[in-house]
Amino acid sequence: MALIVCPASRDDNNGNWRTAERWARLIDPDWASAVVSIRDCLADPAIMARADVLVALHAKRSAAAIDAWCAARDSPVVVVMTGTDLYRDILIDTHAQGSLAVAARLVVLQPLGLAQLPERWRDKARSIMQSTALRRPARRAARHLRVLMVGHLRPEKSPETWFDAVGSLAGDRRFRFDHIGAEFDVALGDEARALQRAVPNFRYLGGRPYPEVRRRMQSAHLLVHCSRLEGGAHVIMEAVCSGMAVLASRIDGNVGMLGMDYAGYFPWGDATALAALLDHCASDRDGMLCELNAQCANRATLFEPERERRALLDLLDELVP
Repeated sequence: MALIVCPASRDDNNGNWRTAERWARLIDPDWASAVVSIRDCLADPAIMARADVLVALHAKRSAAAIDAWCAARDSPVVVVMTGTDLYRDILIDTHAQGSLAVAARLVVLQPLGLAQLPERWRDKARSIMQSTALRRPARRAARHLRVLMVGHLRPEKSPETWFDAVGSLAGDRRFRFDHIGAEFDVALGDEARALQRAVPNFRYLGGRPYPEVRRRMQSAHLLVHCSRLEGGAHVIMEAVCSGMAVLASRIDGNVGMLGMDYAGYFPWGDATALAALLDHCASDRDGMLCELNAQCANRATLFEPERERRALLDLLDELVP
């Protein structure tokens, strides 16, 4: 059995938990599995006793569960690297570094993540792209572009860049702006609500259930993704597989998913550049927007469920033949 532990819980509705649940579905029936939060795993040691391999999402935040597993048994650990792991914590945090040291395998969620690992651990690392089902786009408005940002309000997602770009396009009839994401940071929540009061074509929708988010993506033209660090964002693959174009910060986590030559990047933190891309898409739908849609469509095969399933099974079979 594979025990998949996650810092989040089902109620958090975030990418880590969706990854854990999706992996459990994908490896069934070849592997039995259990998905648990770190808190529940540590509270009930019997959960670990039934498993053959531990799959831990997040090197730093899952470190206590990894330590408990290693103290109780000599069985393999797979550590799945998040953006905060790769681009911050493994450089400075001893708990994250300890998780890398004891892992039998390390998993990054897009190929550029491999280069971020210390060289001595790269030979045990694998890149596994995440997956989602293709969804047919819904009917999209012809008179304006519906632009969507999906990301909880926290500093890593850099929503200030989005807010500033939206503010510069306030009242522009070519756009309808929506933001979906729970208020993890009070100050950012206040900023989002203030922007909604000031900008007639912007709505802050707060957290929304996952099925609703996917439906809204199917009817939007553009996803904006401003993060300063990412391991491999769910929302990008979901946009690509919903027929959306993406405007994304040029960081490794985004470039690893969309490709080096993608035309929809802006420098991280540069609201002026983001606003210029939005203007270009609205002014040149048959050119710029069509080009982005075509480039995204060409990446969709990377996010096929069968491709991810096969990679996961190969990984587990390496460790427990």
